[in-house]
Amino acid sequence: MKVLIDQDKCVGSGQCVLAAPEVFDQRDEDGIAILLTDSPTEDQLAGVRQAARICPALAIELVEA
Repeated sequence: MKVLIDQDKCVGSGQCVLAAPEVFDQRDEDGIAILLTDSPTEDQLAGVRQAARICPALAIELVEA
């Protein structure tokens, strides 16, 4: 699975960081989400899927490989 973030849509709520902190982080200056990895491991998938589901801006896209 590949993870994509549309940073133009991101509102900086931080829900992705709470759901999958090993995959997502936020920029210090504006809180916009960034990826720590775009290819999560098997044990990170549940958190990544949850992050995409709860993102209020729908800024996270998951691409099944």
